[in-house]
Amino acid sequence: QVQVVESGGGLVQPGGSLRLSCAASGSIFSISTMGWYRQAPGKQRELVASITRGGSINYADSVKGRVTISRDNAKNTVYLQMNSLKPEDTAVYYCKIWAAVGNYWGHGTQVTVSS
Repeated sequence: QVQVVESGGGLVQPGGSLRLSCAASGSIFSISTMGWYRQAPGKQRELVASITRGGSINYADSVKGRVTISRDNAKNTVYLQMNSLKPEDTAVYYCKIWAAVGNYWGHGTQVTVSS
């Protein structure tokens, strides 16, 4: 059984910062890519950022320059540092891992950017 648990969401004012964390545990033999998606009300889920085991990174155009993804392979953990947050960043943020035994999603963490 595989568990994927996000943390770090919350309410922040425009221009503020948040750091999301996602830890994967259980019967995971090898994780290749780890990533963050988000889904705003009434919108489709979209990729925010992803990082391969070797460190190759992909960012959505909407967050480039404001977001940094990183990972700790020893801890099966991925982080998302978000700066200069905007109201349009408000969404539920989901972690996804691509592993040898399958792909897994977390339950999501709410990020609300509002004054």
